[in-house]
Amino acid sequence: MVVDLDTRINTLADWMFDAKHLVVFTGAGISTESGLPDFRGPDGIWTRQARGLLPQRRDFSSVEPNTGHMAIVELQKLGKLSFLISQNIDNLHLKSGITPDLLAELHGNVTKLRCNRCQAQVDRSAGLDTCSCGGRLVSGVVNFGQTLPKKALADSSWHSQHCDLFIVAGSSLVVYPAADMPREAVQSGARLVIINKGETPLDGLAHLRFDERIGEVLAPAVARLKELLKVW
Repeated sequence: MVVDLDTRINTLADWMFDAKHLVVFTGAGISTESGLPDFRGPDGIWTRQARGLLPQRRDFSSVEPNTGHMAIVELQKLGKLSFLISQNIDNLHLKSGITPDLLAELHGNVTKLRCNRCQAQVDRSAGLDTCSCGGRLVSGVVNFGQTLPKKALADSSWHSQHCDLFIVAGSSLVVYPAADMPREAVQSGARLVIINKGETPLDGLAHLRFDERIGEVLAPAVARLKELLKVW
């Protein structure tokens, strides 16, 4: 039986209200509503590559957060967001107002440089090529085959194992080890919510599933949560 969207949104809001340790996990799908391509959609990066086409060039600095990003910021303001794990490099979560301490960017950030010695990050706009420790500053983006940042990975795993509600927003959940996080959450007893256009390998584990656009789900769910919390 297909449950209508409003009922599912109300269920999600109820679960957010009950949650003591809520983790959100985002992939490229959350940024498509800001005009950035995803990976496996009709015009996605990997779809174009498979057709022998070049990826579309994007000026990340001109892209703005959308209603999906801002709904997560609202969760932070309400004190309901324990941690945010992102596969994205577009800087939109930080640009939206997410506190850096609550964010793990598993694949890096296009606006940052990373020290190859101490792993510290600095803004690319600073124009530096050497870290204060003497190490060389390299791109903050993690490319295929490179090791994920150790702290970001460890923090993500810990929060996944200790959460009671894990919300996936815009990820096909096929890139590992990032895609291990929702599985770890379920194995630890958390409810799993997946919001994604298209199937994922973990749909069978999801307690609540949305195929709708992220902004159409998270924004009204957070609005309903505010009603439950009596926040106006």
